[in-house]
Amino acid sequence: MNILGYLQKIGRALMVPVSVLPAAAILMGIGYWIDPNGWGGDSAIAALLIKAGDAVIGNMSMLFAVGVAYGMSKDKQGAAALSGLVGFLVVTTLLSPTAVTQIAASLPHSLKSMILLSNGSAPFAFSKINNQFIGIMVGIISAELYNKYSSIELHKAFAFFSGRRLVPILVSIVMIFVSFILLILWPMIFGGLQHFGETIASMGSLGAGIYAFFNRLLIPIGLHHALNSVFWFNVAGINDIPNFLAGQTGIDAGTSIVGKTGMYQAGFFPIMMFGLPGAALAIYTAAKPEHKERIGSMMLAVGLASFFTGVTEPLEFSFMFVAPLLYLVHAVLTGISVYIAASMHWMAGFGFSAGLVDLILSSRNPLAVKWYMLIVQGIVFFFIYYFVFLTLIKMFDLKTPGREDKEIVTAPKIEAGSDIGLAYVEALGGIDNLTVIDACITRLRLTLKDRSIIKEDEVKALGAMGIVKLGENNLQVIIGPEAESIADKMKKIK
Repeated sequence: MNILGYLQKIGRALMVPVSVLPAAAILMGIGYWIDPNGWGGDSAIAALLIKAGDAVIGNMSMLFAVGVAYGMSKDKQGAAALSGLVGFLVVTTLLSPTAVTQIAASLPHSLKSMILLSNGSAPFAFSKINNQFIGIMVGIISAELYNKYSSIELHKAFAFFSGRRLVPILVSIVMIFVSFILLILWPMIFGGLQHFGETIASMGSLGAGIYAFFNRLLIPIGLHHALNSVFWFNVAGINDIPNFLAGQTGIDAGTSIVGKTGMYQAGFFPIMMFGLPGAALAIYTAAKPEHKERIGSMMLAVGLASFFTGVTEPLEFSFMFVAPLLYLVHAVLTGISVYIAASMHWMAGFGFSAGLVDLILSSRNPLAVKWYMLIVQGIVFFFIYYFVFLTLIKMFDLKTPGREDKEIVTAPKIEAGSDIGLAYVEALGGIDNLTVIDACITRLRLTLKDRSIIKEDEVKALGAMGIVKLGENNLQVIIGPEAESIADKMKKIK
């Protein structure tokens, strides 16, 4: 597998732990609504909901280890997830400050001096060993060990430990060696990540805007999740989402700052709720008369999805590759929006994405500062997107949906007793051409034997908003929220 394909695999696996965030955000959001002043102190029900949500948010590092190990495993078995958990517990236990001090004390003086501070204590980096970076690393290593050794058969005397049972044992042993390596490397790695985070944080609103710009640019290959983990979680000390969801608790602990926490999230609301729907309207307006009905229903669906849930990929992929100029403008406008919101200290946060649902849930959080101004900003961006997109489409005759020169291919007829999964399989060259079938929230992630035989027009006619080719054999098909359901149907086809 080439590097780009492997990075795609990691990006897909990251969606497993990230997918539990909406549940945590809803629980905490409802809790905050019930008890907006005491934040659980004046209501047992609110406290129950907030603590339940915090059980997820507070353990994201462990969830990353488990989720990535499971997501990258070849057959999605529980043993892979268990291996990730075992590996994470071994590393975080061996590299806790107390354990580091004890272990280093028994090493030769030359090594001891490399690990411990001059006063004999463990460096501060080890107090932050429980983080998403470590979780992702452990998950990747655990998955690779699982994929390689889960089919091994041992001698009959040790048969009980054969196959999948062997992997958690191997992982625990390997993680001991990994921990010893990290005794030397982790302070340097942590220092680099911290410096990166501090550099961006020191840039304030500009740094937030730069992050948002690259957030959009990485969407075509699905690696925006890796970038998000740096700014939204505790990889580089920013931890924007958990700090925002902590509400008053975070303020009291000093980890959340009113007017600052949420700056890497707030500016997305005007884009996802208003800007992109404005782009959808522009695409509809520019469509040829004979295609307006079809494009209108399509743009209405993807526009509403963006507005209510913040799921933007189906809309973005409708113009991303047919009109790259529009997508570059979209990335720039996203950066500007996040910069403006951060500069004006208009703050809101989310647990899933920047749609109406999350905006409402976060509105009573004490860290949500003038969140209603994001709606005002969003209305402005709606018109900016509409007029800029419409002008560029007509000025450069961009072939956005509904303006294609060639005849639109109709979806292949699906016979009775068949389903959409079979139709996708046939359009992709048949089941024998698909070596890996997987999905994240909005896209099929596939590995093909021969990518040249797929019928792209038929795939798009089935409802796909876009196709992304990675390396020689990897393919992503952007569908929408039903992607995982379609992937499950495809896997059942023999």
